[in-house]
Amino acid sequence: MDILYLLVPLSVVLVFMIAWFFWWSLRNNQYDDLDGPGFRILMDDDRPARGDRLPGAAGSDNRGDSGGDGNRAGLGSAPERGAKTEN
Repeated sequence: MDILYLLVPLSVVLVFMIAWFFWWSLRNNQYDDLDGPGFRILMDDDRPARGDRLPGAAGSDNRGDSGGDGNRAGLGSAPERGAKTEN
C-alpha cells in the first residue's frame, strides 16, 4: 500500500509530461502535412533539365559499348567444348 504514495504522483507527472510534449508538437506544426511528402515523391518530375543528355541518347558519345567483343563485364569468350585450356 505504501508504494501507491510513490506510483500515483509519478503517474501524474508522467501524464503531464506526455501532455506537454503533445502540445509542444502541435505548436511547432509537427502534424501539419502528413500526406504531402508521399505525394511529392510520386509526382516527382523525372524529365531531365533542358540541355542535359541522357546516356545512350541520339548524338551522345556514350554508346553503351565497352568496345569489347560484346561480352558482359569484359569476361572474355567462353572456351569451346573440347578445347584445351592453359594452366
